[in-house]
Amino acid sequence: MVGATVLNQPLQFSIQQENNTSRPENNSTLKEHRCISLIKKSKKMEEFKQIHAQILKFGLMWSSFCQSNLVTTCALSEWGSMEYACSIFKIMDDPSSFDYNAIVRGYVKDMNSEEALCTFLGMLEKGVEPDNFTYPILLKAISQLWALEEGIQIHGQILKKGLVEDVLVQNSLINMYGRCGKIRHSCTAFKQMDKKTIASWSALIGSHANLGMWDECLRLFSDMNNENSWRAEESILVSVLSSCTHLGALDSGRCTHGYLLRNLSGFNVAVETSLIDMYIKCGSIDEGLSLFGKMRLKNEMSYSVTISGLALHGRGAEALKVFEEMLEEGLKPDDVIYVGVLNACSHDRLVEEGFKYFEKMRFEHGIVPTIQHYGCLVDLMGRAGMVDQAFETIKRMPMKPNEVIWRSLLSSCKTRQNVEIAEVAAKSLMQLHSQNASDFLMMSNVYAQAKRWEDVSYTRTQMARLRVPQVPGSSLVEVKRKVYRFVSSDKSHPNCQEVYEMLHQMEWQLRFEGYFPDTSQIFLDVDEEEKRQRLNTHSQKLAIAFSLIHTSRGTRIRIVRNVRMCGDCHSYTKLISMIYEREIIVRDRNRFHHFRDGACSCRDYW
Repeated sequence: MVGATVLNQPLQFSIQQENNTSRPENNSTLKEHRCISLIKKSKKMEEFKQIHAQILKFGLMWSSFCQSNLVTTCALSEWGSMEYACSIFKIMDDPSSFDYNAIVRGYVKDMNSEEALCTFLGMLEKGVEPDNFTYPILLKAISQLWALEEGIQIHGQILKKGLVEDVLVQNSLINMYGRCGKIRHSCTAFKQMDKKTIASWSALIGSHANLGMWDECLRLFSDMNNENSWRAEESILVSVLSSCTHLGALDSGRCTHGYLLRNLSGFNVAVETSLIDMYIKCGSIDEGLSLFGKMRLKNEMSYSVTISGLALHGRGAEALKVFEEMLEEGLKPDDVIYVGVLNACSHDRLVEEGFKYFEKMRFEHGIVPTIQHYGCLVDLMGRAGMVDQAFETIKRMPMKPNEVIWRSLLSSCKTRQNVEIAEVAAKSLMQLHSQNASDFLMMSNVYAQAKRWEDVSYTRTQMARLRVPQVPGSSLVEVKRKVYRFVSSDKSHPNCQEVYEMLHQMEWQLRFEGYFPDTSQIFLDVDEEEKRQRLNTHSQKLAIAFSLIHTSRGTRIRIVRNVRMCGDCHSYTKLISMIYEREIIVRDRNRFHHFRDGACSCRDYW
């Protein structure tokens, strides 16, 4: 056995040799050093246990140095066991702060933060003094638990012990407050440093990114560059790229890409994947695919991002081709990648392919379908007009359907005018205590299409009685590296007057193309004129008007919406793309729409 040869023969040989030539005390020291060397070289639990057995055999467990190395290696190695590490830790006569830190870090690594805190409390009870390495690990555990009160108490201990100026402790405080949702506390901790470091900037920017404060991330990155000639580390740049991705800020993303090229000799897979994700989700799919094609090393995540991105852009056949290339590379798909594959089939009318890959996922790759996979399958069938089959699939699911699945079915019923199944879906949503205004809107439209006006009125009354909140539609657009946000019917924008004047001009030109507003999309008890006015001031239309004013002829317009695009905005944008000879790219909650020459890439299938 190879392990036995490595562990027994060299160790025994050195011991026998030293028995003949060395004094007993030196011989014992050499045994100890040899064992510690083997501990550090161990690659799996079986080897580690054999080394532990040798240490016991030669009576070396009295050595605190041996004990510490055993505990640290077993607790922190990827192949280690916290249960085994703790069994060694518990027999230690006088564990040091180093030993306690190893156990706490091991629990945090295993996402067992409750035990990490218990170990820390045991450390205090034993009178072992925490040090500047203890608190960063502990604050990470608190971050995982969102245990803000405990975090504040630990902050108090740090102040009493005078460790607040330690860089690692400071950065951990910034992270902890940020992850617990207290961004003001995070900023305060950042401002209290005498000397800001690149690590503290990283912690602050990362905290804002974790809370989805994308605008602030970009502003902080700009402040960091203006304050000093910092060379941003990769973690910062990944947060910045993520911010550009969520905001649809392509120009800012390109500038960040340029920064990377100027300051890094090479990119790791995580950075390359973040760049691909940014380009794809900012609407520049071809740039993202170009980067993907140039990657020297691709992993499951880079394939997942690319497949999902192609699905978002309605390029399902290409997504499936990339997936097959991944399989040829010998990479094993996971459940997340299969969500992208099934979405690709759904968005591109690839019904038979969707069924085939659902079965392939189960039987070839042994992945148990999750509710997300069933949701993709229901969406696939619903979009293809197979409403009855979609409903039967929901009834046969091995788990209880959630809001997303019932809402997908309801949307399909609205498109196919299936009142009976729509009522089942709407009732199921009510039973799940859904408070989504779109559910009532869709059901009202189903009844209106069937000319069941009493049911339309009842649905409206129910919505008013339940006080269902309506999320205002908003649209983001980047112009000259600055992101502007528009809200439907918003008149508080600084450029309000010129935007509304442009809207009037656009509406005048649209009339010559036969456009007429689809007021059935307005779910309010107001007259037709007010409905038309509300439609005309949807956030997407405001963003387009602003962009037409402030960008040169021929420039692409890229918009990011917070909700699904309504049918009227879709028809409106198709005509505007033709009249003004602009390509308009809109990313809504579900997918991308590329409008060009009066047509959309979705082929009105969304």
